[in-house]
Amino acid sequence: MGKLFKGCLTLIGAVVVIVIIIAIFATGGDDNTSDQEQTQTETEETETNQTNESSGDESADADTEETTEEPNEESTDESKEEPKEQEPEMTTAQENAVQSAKSYLDFSAFSKDGLIEQLKVGDGYTQDQAEFAVNHIEEEVDWKEQAVKSAKSYLDFSAFSKDGLIEQLKVGDSYTQDQAEYAVNQIEDEVDWKEQAVKSAESYLEFSSFSRSGLIEQLKVGDGFTDEQAEYAVDQVGL
Repeated sequence: MGKLFKGCLTLIGAVVVIVIIIAIFATGGDDNTSDQEQTQTETEETETNQTNESSGDESADADTEETTEEPNEESTDESKEEPKEQEPEMTTAQENAVQSAKSYLDFSAFSKDGLIEQLKVGDGYTQDQAEFAVNHIEEEVDWKEQAVKSAKSYLDFSAFSKDGLIEQLKVGDSYTQDQAEYAVNQIEDEVDWKEQAVKSAESYLEFSSFSRSGLIEQLKVGDGFTDEQAEYAVDQVGL
């Protein structure tokens, strides 16, 4: 009986030891599993961070490239802009010619070609210098108004028919047809062409003798007066 009791105690003790051992191994396995899961989680987080950092770097690189490209485009556009042309400096001769041209226009009227000719013949400038001077001041000059001044000046000391005055402005002063006609039309309301014919008739009779028909013909053919104007003038001088 006593041996049987001892045998039971021994068996119970063995079972307890086995249970303890099993519990120890089970606890270690859980710890190992937990450690493995933690390690795996950390690894995944690291990879995720690396991926995000890599994406961030790529975005930063892309932004940097865009930022870098923009100035390059602006620089290219700026380089395409043509430099402003600077007005060339005048030579001393050209400067003097410009001053002479302005001086002439201050006290007399000229056509463009007439002023160029005056600078050449009157002042001895070359063709190039004279043309340069007149072209340089051309924007400041109204050639039609110059023609008006010339027309008035002619009528101050001589008599002209309308057609005769236009011809004088063209041939004598080198105005264009348009400029000469403009000038005469501008002053026409101030001019009595019949009285101009009378002055011309009186002038002819001062240095020559004419018959009535001869004087009428001279006023018409030589001066450009109309039949009516010429006959009126001859009547007024008593022929």
